Amino acid sequence: MKKQQDDPQAAHALALAGELRVLLGKLRRRMREQTHPGDFTWSQKSVLLRLERDGPATVTALARAEGVRPQSMGATVSILEAAGLVGGKPDPTDGRQTILSVTASCLEMLRAGRAAREDWLFHAIQGNFAPQEYEALARAVELLKRLIDSQAG
Repeated sequence: MKKQQDDPQAAHALALAGELRVLLGKLRRRMREQTHPGDFTWSQKSVLLRLERDGPATVTALARAEGVRPQSMGATVSILEAAGLVGGKPDPTDGRQTILSVTASCLEMLRAGRAAREDWLFHAIQGNFAPQEYEALARAVELLKRLIDSQAG
C-alpha cells in the first residue's frame, strides 16, 4: 500500500479501481431491477445460465462446474425441473445418468430478461446523454472490454 501512496499515478489507479467496483455493482443491481426472474436463488440462476451457455450436462458435470456436491446440485435441479425450466433425457452412453438442458420456456424467460435489461439501458442512454456523448460512452465500453480481457492481477 505504501507504494501507491508514493506514486500519484498508482494512487489514482487505486482510487479509480474502487470507484469502478462500486459503480459496476450499482449498475448490476439496476439491471437486475429491470427483470422479474422469479424467486430463484443465485445458484439456480447460475445453473440455468450455465446450461444455456455450455449446453446440456449431467448433474455431476454441473456440480463439478459450480463447485458443489452432486447431492446439492440434484436438489437445485429438482426445483428447476418442477418449475419447468430444465428437462432431462437419459444419457445414451450411461442409462444411470440424465442429460439436462433448459426448456423452451426457460430460453424465452432468459431472452425476455435480457431484452428488458437492454431496453432499460437503451432508454437510459438515450434519455441521459446527448448524441455527441454517445462516442465517449462507446470509448468507455471499449476500455471496459480491454479491462475485462486483461491478464493483470
